[in-house]
Amino acid sequence: MTEKPNKIVGSAIKVFPGISIYRVNNSRFWYVRVWDRNKRRYAVKGTGETTELGAKRVAQDVAVSLLKEAKTPSREFSFKIFAQKMVKQEQTRKDQGQRSLGSFKVLRWCVDHEEWGLIKYFGAKDVRTITTADYLDYLNYLQKTNPEWSPSTLNIVQVAFRNVMKVARQDRAIDTIPDTPRSKQKDNPRPFFRFHPLVEKQDDAYQKILKTAGDLADMMRYVRGILITEELRDLILFVTHSFVRPIASELYALKHQDIVVADNPRRLILTIRDGKTGYRASNTLEAAVSVYERILKRYPDAKPSDYIFLPQYLNRTTAGKVIQRQFRELLAESKLQIDTHTGQRHSIYSLRHTAICMRLINSGGQVNIFNLAKNAGTSVEQIERFYARNLPLSAELARNLQSFAKDDEKEGNVRIEVETGKEKWKLLHTVPNQYKSISDAMKNATKEHSDKRVRAITTNRVVLDIVKGENFNK
Repeated sequence: MTEKPNKIVGSAIKVFPGISIYRVNNSRFWYVRVWDRNKRRYAVKGTGETTELGAKRVAQDVAVSLLKEAKTPSREFSFKIFAQKMVKQEQTRKDQGQRSLGSFKVLRWCVDHEEWGLIKYFGAKDVRTITTADYLDYLNYLQKTNPEWSPSTLNIVQVAFRNVMKVARQDRAIDTIPDTPRSKQKDNPRPFFRFHPLVEKQDDAYQKILKTAGDLADMMRYVRGILITEELRDLILFVTHSFVRPIASELYALKHQDIVVADNPRRLILTIRDGKTGYRASNTLEAAVSVYERILKRYPDAKPSDYIFLPQYLNRTTAGKVIQRQFRELLAESKLQIDTHTGQRHSIYSLRHTAICMRLINSGGQVNIFNLAKNAGTSVEQIERFYARNLPLSAELARNLQSFAKDDEKEGNVRIEVETGKEKWKLLHTVPNQYKSISDAMKNATKEHSDKRVRAITTNRVVLDIVKGENFNK
């Protein structure tokens, strides 16, 4: 078997850091190999020498010439200086509540990573010399060293790079920022637990995990020495009816002082102080109120400053890991680790995705996506990209597409409805959208249905009032 003509004979001989010499098959001459820090690759040059000693002399000359050519930028124009300044500015924004802790940590991760971070790669470069080609070389380097990264992760690094260059432009070190083309993203549908009516009742995965959570508590199952209790099931219900992210800065950061029980409609108002997208006030569905009432019974001596879930763990990252391990046990027990529709793995985050999908489906297409996005701390674009467009068109939505407003609805009348079951309402009659008409109609309806809830709702599904018969005191 013949050897490759360019295969190195033996191994390369290191002369200086980043500079070595070697020979290849079918050649009697030595080559010098130099590591180019800026381009992140080797440059090869023939020495014209046939002896190791002569090749080392040439390598020494190459090293000296490289030192002469290397231009160390003035410290005030180095990329590292502007990167550090940008991080300080963003930290101030975080302290003022203008940026979330999570996004700040991601930005600093992009800048300071020891192996591939922006400072590691560009730190010594003069910002006045950095071009689009330099950025694209960096992008190629990231893709080779981190092939598992998604386009969205690469785009996060791009944002951090542009933020540094913006600081350089603000300080008048540069006039323009190099073009930084974004990586093309492929949207993947979020894995969620399929529920009725998307699937048949016997295939309802969401109900299955609720049942399994209760079963594990009854069986007194332990995970790493920690007992699974009814608290896990309540946490599942709470996330699904509140849209909060099951992360340390949202769900596990909630304290009793962050929760207000409100009426008309019955709900919790949550104060998310430092969520993924910053501060927000979020309204839950009614089922979350029952969960919170059970929490108060579970911890009767709770103080306003106590956490609502696993308050015994002051380290909230630890609390989150305890729940994650228990939830993985639940998934294994119920055989729901993989979402068969997407092939993706389920996690506790799938509960949030389930919550959003449930609102889109169970509202019959009537939910206001802007309000849903605001309440969930996301954007309309995210809901449309990752949730709405991947859901099937239900019969109710199809009917909605073909429906026409009735004469009594065209003038903006209000529907007076009585509750007949969970999230099911029956129309009693419609009245003009006027305070006295609505008030009189609600009084009459609550007299006739004193043991049920009655509501006034506009034709575009805005609830004006919702009460139970014996509590109506207008």
